[in-house]
Amino acid sequence: MQRLAGKIVWVTGASRGIGLATARAVAAAGGRVAMSSRREDTLIDAADSINSEYPEAAHVFTCHVGRSEEISATLSRIEKTLGIPQVLINNAGTSPYFGPFLDAPEALWDKTFEVNLKGPFIASREVARRWLETSVVGSIVNIASIQGTLGAPLQGVYAMTKAALISMTQTLAHELGPAGIRVNAVAPGLVQTKLASALTDNPEFARPYTERSALKRYGQPSELAGAAVFLASDESSYMTGQVMTVDGGYTAI
Repeated sequence: MQRLAGKIVWVTGASRGIGLATARAVAAAGGRVAMSSRREDTLIDAADSINSEYPEAAHVFTCHVGRSEEISATLSRIEKTLGIPQVLINNAGTSPYFGPFLDAPEALWDKTFEVNLKGPFIASREVARRWLETSVVGSIVNIASIQGTLGAPLQGVYAMTKAALISMTQTLAHELGPAGIRVNAVAPGLVQTKLASALTDNPEFARPYTERSALKRYGQPSELAGAAVFLASDESSYMTGQVMTVDGGYTAI
């Protein structure tokens, strides 16, 4: 299905994990994807893997979303190369600290909030300004986490950013809704990515999740991509301010 035919979609943190899977799904759905991340080499490899299957669908734009000036410059480059994106998928994230909040280094707190919250805020603001100036009816999809809705022992700093991202999703939905702009979020459960490797690579840490999960396992990045594409597409035209949970049934109890 060409759900995103003719659409330009900016995916941040697109070189691996959920971001790469989402970028691939965007290309499969007929969209042109502006892929951004910090490292150009891994980003080029990721885009090449997509273009080998969907020629000229993926385009590379290096960007550190923790730096406001880079976000603005990247959006300008995307606009000049492809046009104004109609969809922004705020996927880039980090979780550099795993442990009790009593020992959380302030520098890692700052880094986590900078990438996970400030980045999506600035990117959403810059894109929304373009849309309002040009009457584009766009869609923002934030990749949050179920940890933003639950207590998260040993992952508190990361979870706080995701709780704030969910709040931002709901607020922006109301502020931008009168212009027809939609803002939604996907809340993954435990997914096998580099970011979650502290859990998925340790059976002792993963077991409480897999035992509670209805499907008795953690997810794969490709299993999240469809939700992001749905929220990016016109099929979800009456959805805004919502959080779509994709967690294998973990929060169903």
